[in-house]
Amino acid sequence: MTLIIYLFQRLRKTLFSSLSNSIISLIFILIISLVCLNTFKWLIFKANWAVVTSNLPLYAFGSFPPNERWRPTTWIIILFSLSIITIFGPGWKWLRKNLLIAWVGTIPLGLYLLYGGFGLSPIMSRHWGGLTLTILLTACSSFLSLPLGIVLALCRQSSLPLIQKLSSFYIDVMRAVPLIAVLFFGQLLIPLFLPVEIEVDRVWRAIFAFTLFVSAYIAEDIRGGLQSIPNTQIEAANSLGLNQFQIIQLILIPQALRIALPALTNQSIGLFQNTSLMAILGLVELLGVGRSILANPEFIGQYIEVYVWLACVYWMVCTIMAVLARHLEQRMTINQANF
Repeated sequence: MTLIIYLFQRLRKTLFSSLSNSIISLIFILIISLVCLNTFKWLIFKANWAVVTSNLPLYAFGSFPPNERWRPTTWIIILFSLSIITIFGPGWKWLRKNLLIAWVGTIPLGLYLLYGGFGLSPIMSRHWGGLTLTILLTACSSFLSLPLGIVLALCRQSSLPLIQKLSSFYIDVMRAVPLIAVLFFGQLLIPLFLPVEIEVDRVWRAIFAFTLFVSAYIAEDIRGGLQSIPNTQIEAANSLGLNQFQIIQLILIPQALRIALPALTNQSIGLFQNTSLMAILGLVELLGVGRSILANPEFIGQYIEVYVWLACVYWMVCTIMAVLARHLEQRMTINQANF
């Protein structure tokens, strides 16, 4: 009861401290209430959610064979379970040490479950789609672009002029080119430069294009983290007899990753959202599924329902990614304080 009175007093002081503030606050409260009321009425009474409920398997798996959908379902459940364990799991030391291995292991596991082989029936990538393909593109591209970005950041700070100039040129070019141009190059032009007998899967062409593009931005984020580390730490490491590789591995990279983690989180979330561009280039990821459903004569004109649903799915996944990154940042800060 005391808390309610305190909140009411704070609200009155903030919004109704004078006559002009009271009038402006009432107008804004009225407008927000009307918008929320009309939105609620549309969501409950007017919207036709059959375009969503009747196509949930398509949103999740695309055209993956129905009798094999347990494979992407298993992978998504494992990812969700790992997210819950990472955020709310007990503070067991062995669990924290093995979580990184578990997260990295989800990538080959997902590829195995989707591609098949070794006891599972093979599934061509043209049948992949929906949320499963979106998550796969994000996970594989992030996994490949992070080490490449670290290498580019270290090369840009190298004392060798040739390496420093080449890495700077690559980073500047990639940051100056639109992502859609890089994706067009990956999907349409790469096959022209390869021999006829060599064919790269469309999914892997998209992953390589995303990797080349995102690694340039990650390199700049890591470089910012490296520049924030005092030179006194490097001098202290040299006085202890550490070689250059040990300094990079034990001192520079861990601190740079911790400092750059918020920026890296933004890159990962942006990468997840940018996978929607693949709908233009023929991969039926989450947005591509929505576009294909709207092309069905049965659901023509139900754009708002589809895009509201897609926005909710993107928001949910991006929120989970942000919460995981915040938890990791807190864990790294605690570990540094204990150290």
